Amino acid sequence: MSAFLTAWRVSSRSPIAVTRAAASAVAWWAWATRAKPAARLEDNLHRVTGLEGRELRRLSRQGMASAARYYSEVLELGRMKHSQIDARARTENFEEVRELLEGDEPVVAVLSHCGNWDLVGAWGARNLTRITAVAEVLEPREVFDEFVAMRERVGIHVLGHEGGSTFRQLIQLGRGDRGLICLLADRDMSGRGVEVEMWGRPVKVAPGPAAVAAAARISVMPVMLHYERLRGARRRAAGSRWGVVMTFGPVIDPADFPKDSRVEQVSQAWAGWMAQQIARHPQDWHMLQRFGWVA
Repeated sequence: MSAFLTAWRVSSRSPIAVTRAAASAVAWWAWATRAKPAARLEDNLHRVTGLEGRELRRLSRQGMASAARYYSEVLELGRMKHSQIDARARTENFEEVRELLEGDEPVVAVLSHCGNWDLVGAWGARNLTRITAVAEVLEPREVFDEFVAMRERVGIHVLGHEGGSTFRQLIQLGRGDRGLICLLADRDMSGRGVEVEMWGRPVKVAPGPAAVAAAARISVMPVMLHYERLRGARRRAAGSRWGVVMTFGPVIDPADFPKDSRVEQVSQAWAGWMAQQIARHPQDWHMLQRFGWVA
């Protein structure tokens, strides 16, 4: 049984304050000892921001705290009231994409490993439209099953990332009724990543969002998530000092690009915007793993 699965089961019977404190303590220890996840985060943040020395260490500590916040929120999400979820979520640029989201066609929403995508997925399922997400099949399988069950309880339909069959299911969804197909795409899991430019560097990102949108002839919309401090009545309603901001990016129509380079150009369009947003909120980019930097 994995440590995370143990934490999941223990947290369901523990006070929320204890879960938050434990997650913060683990993150601080990893940062202080330069454990592998913290070291990888620091290297990734250096490449994004150019920071070094104490400034980089300060930013990486904020990044580890943000990642701990995400995991503790995931562990408590199943116990959150609808009113708490609504109080924690806020949108930016929503009016610019309202017509698209309220239309009859599905939309591919491209996300990065920023903020809390599970929390905003729960908010979106209640307030926007049907939400479908793809999740990496974790080992042991019990961990994946727990994640899926939690997300299904808050209204997020989950597909396991299992290669071509998942891609075909996503295309079918893209040709169906309205809904958001939410794909984490800043880290390529397929081994067949598309090379784009982010932060002035060549990187590889997941081709899925552009490929699904091109095949289903639907739009792509990048969405950035970052944390913000809550105060006053909203903080009391949220039951937390932190909320998540959803910034909706420009709508990208694959039909605007040549067919022979459509996946590459659509990927560059969303990745360029996402890179700008991550550079504005680098502390909330939870890239504790290897990233697709091209040598």
